[in-house]
Amino acid sequence: MSILSIIILGIVQGIAEFLPISSSAHLIIFRDVFGIGRGISNNMALALDVALHLGTLLAIGIYFFDDFILMIKKGFTKGIKDDNGKIMWYLVIATIPAAIFGVLFEDVIENAVRTNYILIALCLIIMGVIIYLVDRSMEQTNNLRTMTLKDAFIIGCSQVFALVPGFSRSGTTIAAGRALKMDREDAAKFSFFLSAPVVLGAVTLTLLKKATWKVIASNLLIFIIGILVAFISGMICISFLLKYIRKNDFKIFMWYRLFIGIVVILMVLFYL
Repeated sequence: MSILSIIILGIVQGIAEFLPISSSAHLIIFRDVFGIGRGISNNMALALDVALHLGTLLAIGIYFFDDFILMIKKGFTKGIKDDNGKIMWYLVIATIPAAIFGVLFEDVIENAVRTNYILIALCLIIMGVIIYLVDRSMEQTNNLRTMTLKDAFIIGCSQVFALVPGFSRSGTTIAAGRALKMDREDAAKFSFFLSAPVVLGAVTLTLLKKATWKVIASNLLIFIIGILVAFISGMICISFLLKYIRKNDFKIFMWYRLFIGIVVILMVLFYL
């Protein structure tokens, strides 16, 4: 794999992980449909996958470092009596559905859907329309301070759909937050907060395998570049989205999803 391909995929991961456009779908599309990094060995793919997720995890951790420290501190000292402590425990509850379904069905869904590019494209299109319509029809009367345990659990359950490439983890959780009338910025923030334990759990499980370290050691350059590029692009995208949605809706993401979905369908039908 060329350095340029690694950089492109790292940028794709950093952007698509946080914007509501589906990072898993984009990595599949860029590799298999557009041919960037196509045909790499399983070991190289594993090293790159771990690197990209570590990069975006670092972006979340550093960007929201003060928020996470405050949530953890208040969560263990004051519990749900404090607004920040409450969010920490809500994140724990919201993580459970995706964790259970991920362990039980992730491999099954991955094997069934990964090469079904038209289904992935349709998921991109459908979820793009859902995000826009939900956002347009709902008021912004709730926020992180008014969030309830029920709200957190519903948003957590919505993450389950993100196991299917194309739906998007950030897209489903932001849409669920907006369906509960959360304001756009806080819906996005909770989505970002929620991604941390999910990504951390997935990366930890992978790194606990001895074989993973051998793969990383033999593909160290890919690993380092993947982390750096995903981290930098992730930091930029988090900042961009939080600023953008203060004054704008999600229409641009719907149109982008429609465009990329149609492009993929046409390429599959006429070129692949």
